[in-house]
Amino acid sequence: MAIEQKQLPNDTKILIVGLGLIGGSYAMALHRKGYHVEAIDRSDDTIDFALAHDYIDIGYTEPDPEAIGRADLIILSLYPHILLDWVRENQKAFRPGVIVTDVTGVKCGVVEPVQEMLRPDAEFIAAHPMAGRERYGVQNSDDRIFFGANYIVVPTEKNTAHAISVCRELAETLGFARITELSTEDHDRMIGFVSQLTHCIAISLMTCSDNTHLSDCTGDSFRDLTRIARINEDMWSELFLANRDALLREMDVFIGEISELRELIRRGDREKLMDKMRLSTARRAVFDCADAENKEISASALSHTQAVDGIPGKD
Repeated sequence: MAIEQKQLPNDTKILIVGLGLIGGSYAMALHRKGYHVEAIDRSDDTIDFALAHDYIDIGYTEPDPEAIGRADLIILSLYPHILLDWVRENQKAFRPGVIVTDVTGVKCGVVEPVQEMLRPDAEFIAAHPMAGRERYGVQNSDDRIFFGANYIVVPTEKNTAHAISVCRELAETLGFARITELSTEDHDRMIGFVSQLTHCIAISLMTCSDNTHLSDCTGDSFRDLTRIARINEDMWSELFLANRDALLREMDVFIGEISELRELIRRGDREKLMDKMRLSTARRAVFDCADAENKEISASALSHTQAVDGIPGKD
């Protein structure tokens, strides 16, 4: 039987640019797996934290041409406008054959410009880890957020099969359960609904009432719906505006749906109201089946990680 060659061998030198929650969690996971990980972040405190917690081998607060030139794989964990500038200013230091990927939440307006400007001996393959939490910063890094989560690869006709395979293997190494490939347009359309619209709803729930005593009366439903309302305004405002057209379309559909629900309640049309609820329940059941599969993979990955680290698993 032929042994499948790894696309991301253990001697791969990895450079992560930007050590926020996702960049820090990538570093934590990859260093734990034995990869040589270096990082660039403009904050001294962030680099010091990552070094002190053994997330990285070496850190820099300015782009270092030698560090950039050593990397076989560069992971850009940056806001879209910063990512474009960083590639433009630093690609001269890339080693020939380097693969560059990202974690950016929008792809139209990012992928094509990067691939257009990039040197012909380097390759950019876009990706989006569908994982995170309401807190941000390297101090909240946790590689367990990837276990059982979804990962989207966004290839174009300019990408090689090798780069796509590297990106997929990166996702598997990090512990993602489901890997999907989408075009840039399909990615942004989907993200406009499953991510950005949900954040808009959570924001609106928190801003439509100034009652400071909500916590005295709420149950889990309100907490669950508004968990993501604690938001990084710098990042999410940029993402909303970068994906404005897709997000506005999804908001219009949602406004139409909630307006229809309002009208059914106003008319007292219980049968139609129940029809809506049955449809919601049926669609949620399909979602739950897929989610259960991811959780099984998550439990397996977490158990393996605990075994490697010598952490006893929970009964």
